Amino acid sequence: MKKVEAIIRPAKLNEVKEALELIGIRGMTVSHVIGCGTQMGLTSVYRGQVYNINLLEKIKIEIVAEDRFIDQIIKKISEAARSGEIGDGKIFVYPVEKAVRIRTGESGPDAI
Repeated sequence: MKKVEAIIRPAKLNEVKEALELIGIRGMTVSHVIGCGTQMGLTSVYRGQVYNINLLEKIKIEIVAEDRFIDQIIKKISEAARSGEIGDGKIFVYPVEKAVRIRTGESGPDAI
């Protein structure tokens, strides 16, 4: 099992969700996060004052899936979240040692 973590633009959440549903992925955790990367924020002018906003709002999607689905998940997220502009986000993949469904006690791939 692996955990896929994707940091994307908030405006792309519905597109990513729909793309993942097409391949049967419905279980995910979605969080509102702030951060900065290569984009390094935005510069804005309000009433003549220049403001640097270096922590931008993003969405973090977390999905735990069997190894055989990981490449498909990455492909769908990449396609749906891509705008071609700086700040589209990143995808990280981590190994998952164990998963347990609290309600039933199932573990491993049966728990996801």
